[in-house]
Amino acid sequence: MTISTARVPEAMEPLFERAEEYVRRYFDTRKESPQEGVIVIGGERYILVRAASMSVSFFEHIKALYPGLNESEASKVTGSVLFDIAHALGVSDARAFHETLKVTDPIEKLSTGPIHFSHTGWAFVDILKESRPSPDVNYYLIYDHPQSFEADSWIVKKKKADFPVCSMNAGYSTGWCQASFGVELATREILCRAKGDKYCRFIMGHPSKIEGYVEKYKGENPELFGR
Repeated sequence: MTISTARVPEAMEPLFERAEEYVRRYFDTRKESPQEGVIVIGGERYILVRAASMSVSFFEHIKALYPGLNESEASKVTGSVLFDIAHALGVSDARAFHETLKVTDPIEKLSTGPIHFSHTGWAFVDILKESRPSPDVNYYLIYDHPQSFEADSWIVKKKKADFPVCSMNAGYSTGWCQASFGVELATREILCRAKGDKYCRFIMGHPSKIEGYVEKYKGENPELFGR
């Protein structure tokens, strides 16, 4: 079996193959009733939201709502709000999904996240081989979201950002992984296609180590950061 809804290091492939089958069966139960205004998957209500409304349009709305904020302040406030919302969603969705599928192993819990991401239209997930996910302060995950809905919404609108825009992708994935491993985590988007970078790339780790991880990666890959 070949994994089609995520890309992961070879050692993780067997778990992700099983996760892909679990998640596929879950989403195969999808039923829609526009007459009732209902979408149900796996016995749960789902909603559809236009991607741009939760990214480029949201940033524009916040800037208009608070004209006293400069560009940098407005971007920071908006990104923080979107991150926090998505983080809460990620924790809640992960817990509900793990309970539904009856998975208990931390890596197995993690494996359902990227597959769920693809099925719900957030992004495709590419976990890089340098990743070392572990249920402690040494947790380290580096990954790309090649089709991030947030970056795509800026690119389609032909708008170029001067900051990483994938706040919800970062927040949701952090929430999912935190719920999977039972350890506090933080994420930084270090590259973003909406800024003109080649990748939407993220580093996730314990809050006490995340800044060190980011600086180390930037130092080792200066060509990606215009250094």
